[in-house]
Amino acid sequence: MRLSFLLSIFTLCAAVVRADPLPPAVTDDMFAPASQAEASLGRLLFYDPLLSGNKNIACATCHHPAFGTSDGVPLAIGEGGVGLGPKRRSDPDHMPEERIPRNAPALFNLGAYEFSTMFHDGRLQSDPTQPGGIRTPMDADMVSGFASVLSAQTMFPVLSRDEMAGGFRENDIGRAVRQGLITGQGGAWDLIARRVADVPAYTQMFRALYPHIDGGDDIAFTDISNAIAVFMAFEWRSDTAPFDAVLRGQATLEGGALRGQNLFYGTANCASCHSGPFQTDHRFHAMGAPQIGPGKSAAFEDHHTDTGRYLVTGNPADMFAFRTPSLRNVTLTGPYGHTGAEADLAQFVTNHADPISALARFDPRRVRLPALPVKDFTVMQDPEQVAAIGAAVKHDAIALTRQDVADIVSFLETLTDKNALTRGLGIPETVPSGLPVPNP
Repeated sequence: MRLSFLLSIFTLCAAVVRADPLPPAVTDDMFAPASQAEASLGRLLFYDPLLSGNKNIACATCHHPAFGTSDGVPLAIGEGGVGLGPKRRSDPDHMPEERIPRNAPALFNLGAYEFSTMFHDGRLQSDPTQPGGIRTPMDADMVSGFASVLSAQTMFPVLSRDEMAGGFRENDIGRAVRQGLITGQGGAWDLIARRVADVPAYTQMFRALYPHIDGGDDIAFTDISNAIAVFMAFEWRSDTAPFDAVLRGQATLEGGALRGQNLFYGTANCASCHSGPFQTDHRFHAMGAPQIGPGKSAAFEDHHTDTGRYLVTGNPADMFAFRTPSLRNVTLTGPYGHTGAEADLAQFVTNHADPISALARFDPRRVRLPALPVKDFTVMQDPEQVAAIGAAVKHDAIALTRQDVADIVSFLETLTDKNALTRGLGIPETVPSGLPVPNP
């Protein structure tokens, strides 16, 4: 009787312990199936500069495993840049017009079903009411055939003059984009597909993988993007960090990491946005991140402002709101914020807890931007614009001591999965086009 009572108490206590605020463990059923054969093709395309207008930029140029599947800089230099990561610089013989306006996001766990929203402003989202099941600013130019939102997101960088397409005087893809020719024969996507089809090794691989492809003429841009998406999903699944062992009941944290965990899921309120197994609610929040760089504007506009989600919805409540990023491998994916304005993770945590005060003490000297003769701090030098960014913040400031911040960073370090960048297919030595593979 006494033993039975004690067992009941033990079971009740265990249930109370598991009723804590920690998220569920990551499981296989959270992810879409990813074929290694399809991923192998996507890997070659991901690292091949053939997809860019001037054949000099690959997806991997801004999303490289050497830099945590990002590029290690606040705002990338795309077209007109040479080198990789923090060493990338402008080409004096082919100067870029501007930096890429937003920080290159990391690619971990994008094969999980819950990642149905892409980009900092969420302009690409899964939506079963839309043609092809995807809501996108492409509107009438959107085509069917993208197997997932992850696949569809590849259609934007290849159409951007500053990212991959290049200028209209430089190549046929840049020219098609400038003319508004995106879909159909002779459109930008078709031109990219024809380039790929003209490489015999690619045609053979596509024929072997996809039943609807009998020859090079059958290869569409959607087939290319589908293969790249499968590669990203296959390559950078990340669920073997120390914190994953905690969620699976195989380990516990100690010291600063445990204190940081308790703060993160407790009084620091981090998990109110960074929730779930991948530490993101996939929603949009105005958190007062500094606005640097060119901003987001239409061709006829001349400003450096980026109002984030508002650009997609037109809802004033979305002013300066940006998507909550996943924190998986966050120690590897700096700098931080939608413009990468903060390089130090501890400083970013401090600023994030009290963003309005942080805006007032913003110091451009802390921003490590590759040299480029452009105006990077126009917004932050305008008190009215800084005040507008601060006014959009809806979250109360949270008081954190230096020790609190150090403990939270110690916890964030337990989200670092050292296997996530080494267990996949890796960087190919060569690609079928024969173009140089981006590598530090």
